[in-house]
Amino acid sequence: MRKEDILADNEEAKAVPLQVEKLFNGKKHPLSSKDWQNILVFGDNLQFLKTCYRNQDPIIKDKVRGKVNFIYIDPPFGTGEQYDESKGQSAYTAKRKGADFIEFMRRRLVILKELLSENGLIAVRQAFNFGHYMKIVLDEVFEKNFINEIIIGRKRDSAGSRNKFEVANESIFLYSKSGDYNIKDIYAKRSLTDIKWTSFLMAEERSPRERIFLGLKLLPPKGQHFSLIQEKCDKLTQENYIRLRCKQCGARHYYAEFPAELNKRMRSKDKFKFYDINSNTIYFGARKIDKCLNCRKIDFAVDYLGSEDAKLNNMWTDLRSYSNTTGYPTENSEELLERIISATSNENDLVMDVFAGSGTTLTVAEKLGRRWIGCDIGKLSIYTIQRRLLTIAESKALENKKEKYRKDATAFCVVTAGLYDLEKIFNQVKDKYIEFVSQLFEVEKIENKRIGGIEIYGKKGDFYVNIFPYWEFKDANVDKQYIEDLHKNIGKKIDERFYVIAPANSVDFISDYHPIDNIRYYFLKVPYQIIKELHKVQFKKLRQPQSKNNINDLEDAVGFHFIRQPEVKSEIEKRKDKIIFKITKFYSQYTEEESHEELENFESLAMVLADLNYDGETFLMTDYFFADHLIGGKKKKKENEDLKEEPEEVIDNTKIRAALKGQKEIKLEFSKEACGKEVMVVYVDIYGNEFREILKVK
Repeated sequence: MRKEDILADNEEAKAVPLQVEKLFNGKKHPLSSKDWQNILVFGDNLQFLKTCYRNQDPIIKDKVRGKVNFIYIDPPFGTGEQYDESKGQSAYTAKRKGADFIEFMRRRLVILKELLSENGLIAVRQAFNFGHYMKIVLDEVFEKNFINEIIIGRKRDSAGSRNKFEVANESIFLYSKSGDYNIKDIYAKRSLTDIKWTSFLMAEERSPRERIFLGLKLLPPKGQHFSLIQEKCDKLTQENYIRLRCKQCGARHYYAEFPAELNKRMRSKDKFKFYDINSNTIYFGARKIDKCLNCRKIDFAVDYLGSEDAKLNNMWTDLRSYSNTTGYPTENSEELLERIISATSNENDLVMDVFAGSGTTLTVAEKLGRRWIGCDIGKLSIYTIQRRLLTIAESKALENKKEKYRKDATAFCVVTAGLYDLEKIFNQVKDKYIEFVSQLFEVEKIENKRIGGIEIYGKKGDFYVNIFPYWEFKDANVDKQYIEDLHKNIGKKIDERFYVIAPANSVDFISDYHPIDNIRYYFLKVPYQIIKELHKVQFKKLRQPQSKNNINDLEDAVGFHFIRQPEVKSEIEKRKDKIIFKITKFYSQYTEEESHEELENFESLAMVLADLNYDGETFLMTDYFFADHLIGGKKKKKENEDLKEEPEEVIDNTKIRAALKGQKEIKLEFSKEACGKEVMVVYVDIYGNEFREILKVK
């Protein structure tokens, strides 16, 4: 697909409005900067990116397009291999192959480039087995602005492979939007094997030849010179980066105000400077000497120790690139993200990750004082990130892993893109409602226009749009009389078709349109039932997995949908040492998307999430269970305690659904000790709809 078509919305995925689901602000979560709160988006990332590019939604208007300073993504690797949680790639399928995967990524990269600031940078992580193809796509999109391939370690070495060398690395491809960018130098601690005492002698004699060390005037060998000036020598001597070593007996002489001070330094963070000192080594600490304090000779070598920190190149195998603090698939390590975000951005810069997964990019951006935007299509991802951000104060500090971060997250909002709460739409004030439905139905706004006395809010394509003012006519509907009156006023002044946006329960027509003369009056209802005549492609819902093994099987969403709460019936059984939740009914309000058949009991259950210590305000997920893990006869174990190193076979969804249909009830067991006074349980269907309940357990 051409770049122009992607940016012009001439394809299946289109921009959709954003709906705020939850705000975390106020004294506990202050704004990170004026007029900005961080954004966590549940939805298809291509739709969200198009919303940002379109730049009309009030949440992101004039705040994102052309203003993102750094983008980090760890997208699916597209290899066709099977992955379990310990190897899966965010909540997008890692099974796309060849041209499909290339186009999947290309469409997103084209828009991501447009969102970058002129000096912005993007980093794309890829595995060894598909990185070359990814680089071709990146070269096409970002042209000559390739900067580096950064080599990082894999999660683990494989258990053993035949007829090939073991693969120990993955890659991060770093690109800029333009030639105007800045990357900071990065320094890391040297390993002890790389720390060595050397000389700082260089060829040729220079004047003055002598230098003073610990009060002794020394000359370099003939034909050489000391490469450091006296002032630098004094500083490094006092910091113990320079020492005198007796050539006769090997005794080391270090600068120290008194001997005990030297012993103290040897136990401090500077102990690396004394790596070659052992019980057999003779050493001294003194301000000045006139001879060796051991053998009394004057025959010294001047030893120089390079800094503990070394400037890094593109080999980043010194740190862990994956972590497992959340139990979420392929959690990138905070060490990796700290390094790359620090090098490519500044405080208060805007950082984006649209394959947010476990939320490491967002968490590290928060800790580094950056603003951030994250997006993922998976419910498990969103709840994992929400918990991670709301408990960030208890997580480890970046600069000292032994210390806690001890700061609450700055203000952020959780928003949805493409799946909407109908009640929230109608609870909006008039102007916000008009703004929302105009975006929803891709209406190009027209200011202050009337035709035949009828207010025109904009155009959809080439045809005019009216928004039914239900807030004024609470007892009136869009019925035959309303359309006939409308036609009398505007029928002779418009062509072919006219759109009316209205609440579905305010429209008396069953059909998609009502014709009068040569004009068709189309009804765009909220909630919307797709009008096939107006859409080339059938809408496709956000799909949630029913197994941890299938967490990568989610496909692109098309269009938008409205939340329909599943029907759930449950009960709680309290025993002496445990709590048992029994679920006897779970029905989705949507039919099966392909066949349009009704889904039977439990068939549409995707996962159950729980907060065992619900505080009465905020859901903080402590446990999660995929549907296949709840089928009778299986061990009831938390998914996040069931991570395995070896990939498991991807489970056929039809088999899961068939097994679920055979269930009479589903049980969840928790120890009473693990539960607080109240427990919140969230039931999620395969289309991302939720039913929540709060249960008193103590």
